Amino acid sequence: MGVTAKKFGELTSGEEITLYHLENQSGAYAEVMDYGAILVKVVVPDKDGRLIDVVLGYDDVQQYEVNGCFFGAIIGRSGNRIGGAKFSLYGQEYQLGKNENDNNLHSGPNGFEKKIWTVKNTDQDKNAVTFFRISPDGENGFPGEFEVSVTYELTEDNAIQIYYGGISDKATVANMTNHSYFNLAGEGSGKVLDTYVTIHAKDYTPVDEFSIPTGEYASVEGTPMDFNKAKKIGDEIDADFQQLKFTGGYDHNYVTDNYAKGSRRVIASAYNEASGITMDVISDCPCVQFYAGNFVIDEKGKNGHVYNKREGFCLETQVEPNAVNVETFHSPVLEVGEKYQSFTAYKFGVRK
Repeated sequence: MGVTAKKFGELTSGEEITLYHLENQSGAYAEVMDYGAILVKVVVPDKDGRLIDVVLGYDDVQQYEVNGCFFGAIIGRSGNRIGGAKFSLYGQEYQLGKNENDNNLHSGPNGFEKKIWTVKNTDQDKNAVTFFRISPDGENGFPGEFEVSVTYELTEDNAIQIYYGGISDKATVANMTNHSYFNLAGEGSGKVLDTYVTIHAKDYTPVDEFSIPTGEYASVEGTPMDFNKAKKIGDEIDADFQQLKFTGGYDHNYVTDNYAKGSRRVIASAYNEASGITMDVISDCPCVQFYAGNFVIDEKGKNGHVYNKREGFCLETQVEPNAVNVETFHSPVLEVGEKYQSFTAYKFGVRK
């Protein structure tokens, strides 16, 4: 039980990377590293008590230097897409890197997931580790020196709790998330199409052919986008529906129910019959991106496994993609001196 540390490997630069092991009294554990503050493993019991790693990733730190799929990554300053790779704040326009068509994806290239973070604190009692870095003014085009922290905590009831915090000396954008891919039958076990997903959302944000939201909300009712009642990911993923054709399957933002600033609630759940493992997503964010791993191709992952299309799914908490450019969306703007705070937990259980 508690927090232990060991060498994970070396970057191509020769810099040494440390892996932090968080373990609770039941034997469940998570592993995170100071490169990218990346979540490397989440190992929880299945219905028969066997410990299973339920997140996709790599065994080698140098693979994480590439990590085109963002496995386990902390995304910052702004998750998801910003249309045209630019935005304006208080009359000044800021140009970001174009790393997906003409748009900016996950604040890259070389976002927070490619930086070495400082370990600010380890808490043995809480099974927690806090990572910290200072994102300089102008990093990746974003204004303001942004002092940011991410804390991972493994609870005794098998929840990975993620706390984000930050403060900036200029108005900036802050919309951080974690990009873990889950497979509740175990990483490397094949497609997730039989996994049941529930998303508590009446609306989603339709996108154009470049995955940029059109700026409107659309009802999920009567469409393949409706996950208000649990259904298998594969049930309608290939339906004759324009939104799914644009994105090759589910890769959409859901506007979750009962949002109130700072209030935590269950926004989504998942369940795999084979393993019996359940997962609840608890967050104070207004939205969640559901991505079914449509573009994972021949990724050489952990334990000799090769990951392919739809073998992991993401539930990334956030505000709406491109929200900084859409007045009617939830604002991702962090004012000068304002404290950025966000919370998300992935809580695991079993159903026998």
